[in-house]
Amino acid sequence: MTAYVKNVWYMAAWADEIVGDAMLPRTLLGKPWLIWRKADGSYAMIADRCPHRFVPLSMGTRVGDTVQCRYHGLRFDGTGTCVHSPFPGDPPTHVTAPAMPIVEKHRGLWFWPGDPALAVPAKIPDFSFLDEERGMHRGVLRIEGNYELITDNLMDLTHAEFLHIETFGVNGSIFHGTQTVRHDDDNTRGGAIWNNWDMTEAEPPEWSKPMLEPGAKIDQWLYMRWHAPAAMALTVGLAKSGTQRADLIVPPMINPHIITPETETSSHYFYDHEDNEQAAEMARRVFIEEDEPMIEAAQRALGTQDFWDARPAILKTDAGAIRARRALMQMRKAEDTTTSV
Repeated sequence: MTAYVKNVWYMAAWADEIVGDAMLPRTLLGKPWLIWRKADGSYAMIADRCPHRFVPLSMGTRVGDTVQCRYHGLRFDGTGTCVHSPFPGDPPTHVTAPAMPIVEKHRGLWFWPGDPALAVPAKIPDFSFLDEERGMHRGVLRIEGNYELITDNLMDLTHAEFLHIETFGVNGSIFHGTQTVRHDDDNTRGGAIWNNWDMTEAEPPEWSKPMLEPGAKIDQWLYMRWHAPAAMALTVGLAKSGTQRADLIVPPMINPHIITPETETSSHYFYDHEDNEQAAEMARRVFIEEDEPMIEAAQRALGTQDFWDARPAILKTDAGAIRARRALMQMRKAEDTTTSV
């Protein structure tokens, strides 16, 4: 089967990564691409390789809504068409660069690598909470690991009891919680897989104890929502036990965890956190010091071996991650079948 699902929206960047006339080169799905914002506010995304002599177009310059190759001066518009040549005669119509549909939604730039006729923005997963002015910093991290390994990490939050002891401080509560995995059908966005944990009468995280009476217990919930290929949102809630979640300790927190393959063994991880030094330090510890080394170690151990060929042990708590993997397998198979017809 093909390495990537094609007829689905992937996130290429945060919109605020591109300022003014800047161009953003980024490797996505194993190929180099170039993204820029046009004068009308829309975006363009074309291959970051001049079709003439193959140098990166990102080495060139912006000329209005076009990009001029630094090598021989050919200019390309947002469709990848050569619209200007400094040499006599009309621009060569046979010289084109591949392009992909790209749109801005929920503060992100989303691209569609499949059939352009199927690129309907309504199919972008619902991250409308990102549209709110929440005072958040949006970041991107590059991880040397396959995007499905990162999905495994996010769709099985039990690892927090071992890997995030000091940062999350869940204090063993998840071992006494109830896991629910469900698949919501959604004809618009292809459906969502939820991996939810509900804990009652749990020991509160260390950071929340100053807000509680000594010895108080909490109800806590950790809900992870997944959309293909790897667009996830995590909701975390804490309330005083016995209040039916009415007496919240802090407002529910919801954050994006959106993964886009750079290559088959590396990924871009899009996330956000509160825009202050304490939150930035927490994100650095969780992502860079705790999650990233484990994911990269798993990738090194697998190498180029297929995940299923490695015969992974499957635990009950893996249910959400396995459903996500199987959903992608079905999507790839369906696309391979369609392509071969």
